[in-house]
Amino acid sequence: MRLGVMFDRDLPPESLIPFCRHLDAAEVDDVWVVEDLGWTGAISSAATALAVTERLRVGIGITPAPLRNPALLAMELGNLARLHPGRLAAGIGHGVQDWMRQVGALAPSPLALLEETITTVRDLLRGETVTLQGRAVSLDGVRLVHPPAVVPPLLAGVLRPRSLELSGRVAQGTILPEGVGAGKIEEALTLTGGGDHELVVFVNLYVGGDAATVTALAEGSAEFLKIAPDEVVMAVGSAEEAADQVRSLWEAGARTVVVRPFGPDPLPQVDLLLAELR
Repeated sequence: MRLGVMFDRDLPPESLIPFCRHLDAAEVDDVWVVEDLGWTGAISSAATALAVTERLRVGIGITPAPLRNPALLAMELGNLARLHPGRLAAGIGHGVQDWMRQVGALAPSPLALLEETITTVRDLLRGETVTLQGRAVSLDGVRLVHPPAVVPPLLAGVLRPRSLELSGRVAQGTILPEGVGAGKIEEALTLTGGGDHELVVFVNLYVGGDAATVTALAEGSAEFLKIAPDEVVMAVGSAEEAADQVRSLWEAGARTVVVRPFGPDPLPQVDLLLAELR
């Protein structure tokens, strides 16, 4: 079982370096960076995180397939994996559809685009020459000159049943968003096939007693997941309560739990959580 910490999109980008160095010295396995429209790019964030740490795995959660040509994405990921072997996990997803519409990248068939992107990037990273005339991706005899010796796992950041089945077919893991609980984890394990498929679950972390903050976090996840706020699973309350919730996600079947600490000063909350998990 792995524990990761997300670098929240609202934090100043320049704080990524001390954030990662702090975690590199702590008892966590991963640091995860995100890519949301108008915030920061995941590839540059991952490159920075890898460069300033020595042991952490750096996860990308996620790059939206509609914004990435798969050949260029494979080149970027291959370069990172070559420079930092065994320390990269790359998430690829549909992207938030409203954001994709805003930038003129809305895919006619999101499922086809995601599947063809993941399989193409995977094969390029393996050193294969790829020719594909698909529904959404077109490549003609493309290969990487410097493929990585250690191919990074590709994980699909998905939620709905058909996308989970797709992830089980073509990806090495699945990323579930903040707020999901045991029921969704069980569904994901069933639809992806379990086994060596890594299930990564994000969860909001807030160690504190501000009820308004807890409510706001629940409502934000509920809107995205289209569930009631009281159904949203979070690691909130005391450090002991937060640690119990993280353990419950592991027990439900998550191989990696990634906490998303809330607030402008997130690392003290992470330290409190770690003290309880030891």
